[in-house]
Amino acid sequence: MKLSPRDAQAFFRKPDPSRPAVLLYGEDAMRVAHRRQEIILALVGPEAEAEMRLARVSGADLRKDPAMLLDAIKAQGFFPGPRVAFVQDATDGLTDTLRVAVDDWRDGDAQIVVTAGQLNARSKLRVLFEKHPAALAIGIYTDPPGREEIEAALKKAGLERIESDARDALESLARALEPGDFRQVLEKVALYKLDDPLPLTASEVAACAPASIEAELDDILNVVADGRTRDIGPLVQRLAAQGVAPVTLLIMAMRHFRILYTLAAAPGGPQAGVQRIRPPLFGPRRDRMLRQAQGWSADRLETALEMLLDTDLSIRSAGQKAPAMALVERGFVRLAWLRRAS
Repeated sequence: MKLSPRDAQAFFRKPDPSRPAVLLYGEDAMRVAHRRQEIILALVGPEAEAEMRLARVSGADLRKDPAMLLDAIKAQGFFPGPRVAFVQDATDGLTDTLRVAVDDWRDGDAQIVVTAGQLNARSKLRVLFEKHPAALAIGIYTDPPGREEIEAALKKAGLERIESDARDALESLARALEPGDFRQVLEKVALYKLDDPLPLTASEVAACAPASIEAELDDILNVVADGRTRDIGPLVQRLAAQGVAPVTLLIMAMRHFRILYTLAAAPGGPQAGVQRIRPPLFGPRRDRMLRQAQGWSADRLETALEMLLDTDLSIRSAGQKAPAMALVERGFVRLAWLRRAS
């Protein structure tokens, strides 16, 4: 059975122990690993490995010895409690082995958690889990987390008293950072606010945020919006070296240009629009965004948003073979030239 993104979020929070197996697949290995850890922790708890209730099987080892998985799910340990058999780096070549294990699964056996890289719709492994009436298939994509997912992460970190500006700042970080990095930020903020009864503020979030990534992202967005074509390549390469995903750059760029469009299209012009925009802009960022909006027309900003959307669709296309970051860089250069033409 294939889970929708909404149903997947509910499953991550509370996995169903009656399901024999779940397949997690996606191009971002870090995101897949994060979800796998979340599921296993919810199923067997933090002491599972020490109590030998978690068996790890690599895809390479399973190809050499297909019986390993059946042995792992049927084995009884010394410690009571639920068990998990984790299969890492599975491929289509393990489809038959996994089919036998899933079909032979019975109540009391270890649940099977399988991770894989990107699988297309014709993948035999993916089809096995999607068509099976009891097993689950969940695609892990590089889309930014939704509000519900962010709220769950905040609640888990014990952050419930939050000012609206601080919530907006945390949501921006969630969209800009990798899941593991965002989780570390939440842990840092939770420790910062320990025994503090006052609501979390935006300035406190900024004090705990990783300044380097945020500054680099601001740099590339400002360079593009200012039309400085020669500076784009080096900044994109630097961000790529830091591990920033192409889709993250596009998401942040679309947010930046939507704000510019809101300012440029406001009745009374950007000066009037900046007073009404929510969440409000402050300090140097307010002045910079206002200056940029005054250098663009609303029509050209609308064109810029269409160009960003086209680039986003291109890098997500199944038939696209060009490097995603190169497509993003080309899209940014085109935007900069559009600014210079205006």
